[in-house]
Amino acid sequence: MGSTGTVLRELRGAQKSAKGVSLYSRYVNRPAGRMLAAGAYRAGLTPNQVTLVSAAFTYAALAAVALVEPSWTLGLAVYAALAVGFAFDSADGQLARLTGRGGPDGEWLDHVVDCGKLLLVHAAVLISFYRFGELPSDAWLLLPLGFQLAAVVTFCAGLLREQLGKAAATAQASAAPADPGTPPAPVSRVRAVVLLPADYGVFCLVFLLLGAPGAFRAGYAVLAVVHTLFLAAFLTKWFRELRALRPG
Repeated sequence: MGSTGTVLRELRGAQKSAKGVSLYSRYVNRPAGRMLAAGAYRAGLTPNQVTLVSAAFTYAALAAVALVEPSWTLGLAVYAALAVGFAFDSADGQLARLTGRGGPDGEWLDHVVDCGKLLLVHAAVLISFYRFGELPSDAWLLLPLGFQLAAVVTFCAGLLREQLGKAAATAQASAAPADPGTPPAPVSRVRAVVLLPADYGVFCLVFLLLGAPGAFRAGYAVLAVVHTLFLAAFLTKWFRELRALRPG
């Protein structure tokens, strides 16, 4: 087992493409995940065990949102746990690529944990609103449900776009091999900035406002609107891309 420095160098060479990734994930979450992946490698953990560690941090934080009265202290603790859970979510894939121990089971487990996270984070906010929030109107209880809908549909539609796109590309490649001289599309810095509001790591920052219920509601509502607009843009883009992959 190599030194931590050696492991980190190997992890840097086992990174996924930065295409379609926001600045937060590229410069904050992935580097943090790389450090955690190196530590997990040194500790002898498997990628699936790292996924479960991610789930433990994330789900504990969400349980606290639902069960504990909002405060500045709670907000800081929840944000820290969610951020660490998100970094471990990056670490499991990096560890899998480093060790070659990834597989369909690990990818499945990772997606199951992510799906549960997206459902529970907004359910926890809804419960907190109902139990502790002095809401201006009961209509605010609909906000987490709408945000949850946008988040889950974006997640599921994105996975389907990826899998259907791979299947169509494989079928096209078998019929007519792609030109090996075609260079990959460059990573767009502008796109990385634009995607910041849709990044889960940026979303987690809103929990730092739990000590000020009005500010938290406002920040959460703004993010809900932004994510809904991103959903509309993503669905339009993905539908057009998949339609372009039709045979003939």
